[in-house]
Amino acid sequence: MPYAISRPDPGLAAALQQRIDTKTKPLGALGRLEGLAKQIGLIQQTLSPRLRQPQMLVFAGDHGAAKAGVSAYPQDVTWQMVENFLAGGAAINVFARQMGMGLTVIDAGVAHDFGSRPGLIDAKIAPGTANYLEEPALSVAQRDAALARGCELSRGLAAEGCNVVGFGEMGIGNTAAASLITHCLTGAELASVIGRGTGLDDAGMARKRALLARALARGGRPADPLTVLAEYGGFEIAMMAGAMLGAAEAGMVLLIDGFIVTSALLVAHAIAPAILDYCVFAHRSQEQGHAVQLAHLNAEPLVQLDLRLGEGTGAALAYPLVAAAVNFLNEMASFESAGVADKQ
Repeated sequence: MPYAISRPDPGLAAALQQRIDTKTKPLGALGRLEGLAKQIGLIQQTLSPRLRQPQMLVFAGDHGAAKAGVSAYPQDVTWQMVENFLAGGAAINVFARQMGMGLTVIDAGVAHDFGSRPGLIDAKIAPGTANYLEEPALSVAQRDAALARGCELSRGLAAEGCNVVGFGEMGIGNTAAASLITHCLTGAELASVIGRGTGLDDAGMARKRALLARALARGGRPADPLTVLAEYGGFEIAMMAGAMLGAAEAGMVLLIDGFIVTSALLVAHAIAPAILDYCVFAHRSQEQGHAVQLAHLNAEPLVQLDLRLGEGTGAALAYPLVAAAVNFLNEMASFESAGVADKQ
């Protein structure tokens, strides 16, 4: 699956830095916003970047291993939360509305029939994955179909004029899948990337660790990202990875949420390393494996709010900072235009 993702041309870097440095402020006084403004200018290849039609995509899917006890919640919560998204009652709905972001839910593989609904894209590959404790979670054909469908979704958004997209997810059991993916693709010890997910107690954590060790005893630790995705992934994770690749290919700004979203990015990054230039890491999750992922990608998130909800909430909360970076670059006066004396 070739993806035409190349690093942004650095030719504008000096001009962007000059534009940033001549704003009415001391050098570097806007801190991380300055680097963010420069990154977005390079992505868009302009000294005057614009954010158009910001969109949150929330991918939902069920996991065959969920019924084995890797989560504190029953599998039915996946479809029930999708209904909550569609009714506008979840945290991501609240934050997306506040930030002026569009919100679309993608049924990548939920074990439920929603019918045709406003705000929902039916991209269901199958009603939940297989149980990775017994066999690969996704067949090769299912994995490739999910990647391709995700890529198609991002290309469609780009064609409609969107150039900034945030990623979120919903799927009971998907922190366990993310832990396995993270272990395989970063080389970190399995115990260091297993967290409490939706709130497991100590007994639940012990059960989760044992189940994931059992999964690895069956499927091993593949080095190839596509094999890892098939062995342990979810339809929502696979489709999200494809959407990330398609968004970067289209030159969009990618807002990366927490642990599960970053597990999809680990796959996308292993396929096309240049994708990182298009990524803005929104926050550092409280889920312990997220710090491992961020270190592996050499990424520094914008904020740390001790979030561990998922849904893309961290990405939506970080969007105003992204907008602020673009706005200061475009609207803040320079020393020359404001008639303010620069330092000698």
